[in-house]
Amino acid sequence: MGVRYVDFKDVEIAQVDALVVGSGFAGSVVARELAERADKRVLVIEKRAHVGGNMYDETDEAGILVHRYGPHIFHTNDKRAFDYVRRFTEWRDYSHKVLADWYGTYLPVPFNKTSMEIAFGDERAACLTEKLVQTFGDERKVTINELRAQEDPELTEVADFVYRNVFLYYTQKQWGLTPEEVDPSVTARVPVFLSRDDRYFQDAYQGMPAEGYTPLFERMLDHENISVCLNTEAESVFDLEFESDDEDAPLAEICLNDTAFEGPIVYTGPLDELFLSRFGRLPYRSLDFVYETHDVDYKLPCGTVNFTVTEDYTRITEFKHLTGQTSAKTTIMKEYSHPYEDPKRQTPYYAILSEQNNAHYERYRALTSSLPNFHPLGRLAEYRYYNMDVIIGRALALADQLVED
Repeated sequence: MGVRYVDFKDVEIAQVDALVVGSGFAGSVVARELAERADKRVLVIEKRAHVGGNMYDETDEAGILVHRYGPHIFHTNDKRAFDYVRRFTEWRDYSHKVLADWYGTYLPVPFNKTSMEIAFGDERAACLTEKLVQTFGDERKVTINELRAQEDPELTEVADFVYRNVFLYYTQKQWGLTPEEVDPSVTARVPVFLSRDDRYFQDAYQGMPAEGYTPLFERMLDHENISVCLNTEAESVFDLEFESDDEDAPLAEICLNDTAFEGPIVYTGPLDELFLSRFGRLPYRSLDFVYETHDVDYKLPCGTVNFTVTEDYTRITEFKHLTGQTSAKTTIMKEYSHPYEDPKRQTPYYAILSEQNNAHYERYRALTSSLPNFHPLGRLAEYRYYNMDVIIGRALALADQLVED
């Protein structure tokens, strides 16, 4: 049948049982579950010209399947999440590998026993690795903060090397902050791995959709009870009614076409933008991508190379490693991080977590507290960092709740 695309002006709100804003994993999973398990008529509102959110991919002019909003590699220990996405596409086995370009020498990331030997030489690396294993245990992931807290001079030597050559400059480029200003939950994602496992992720289930992410979403949204409105911003079709004129007055109801909508509303966009940034904008980091096609089989030795001590871009991704395509050409993508300042031209990718920013978000969240049918879900709506599998798990859990109601 295919996705049922409609124009919002042709939608009869009285014929809609549930409303979903956004067609990434958060929105699409809930939409499918409500349509399939609860027999609800679901309307999905998507502000972009395509479904799939940041997972959207397409074939470029060279015939290479590229991810338009940064590389997305599926990995999880959540069997329910993995089984769920496998319903909608075949998967190819793929274990992502990342290297750090250390002044022209490649180091495996996360920094591990192999990285240690490249950086320090075999003899010195053996001594340092033994000390690390004695202190933390073998096959452990140790955060940079844990390492830097040690008083042993040899452990300090390792910590200083990783901090300066893997963490410091990359973090400054990625977040526009000093490492001390970055939330600990972010720094914890840059560990030293006391192992020879060179995979970037060690999850039980890993892979890539064989045909790409876009067909996965098109199949997920292909249901007779689901309609999708593209190029439609929620703030342009929602009429927000508040309990009073006070700036912090909570919502009384959300109307569409002059009708209060009483069914579940699953909102996956930036919460501040729904309220037209009345308390000021929530800070995010955005990304710019520069694509290059080369007449060679491969430019990089693996899927992603991080530039941790040089260059103004953070990393380069070569998509053929991810997709398994065969071609005499290859496409790479350089990634530049910068502040999110213009919603019309930029995409918010990463919430900048801090106590102040979290409190700022909670002020927006309080505006929705009186609406039991309003459910913020996902990275943007919850102002959190989530991997794809976590989003799928949270979407399934919310769907379970809504189906039971």
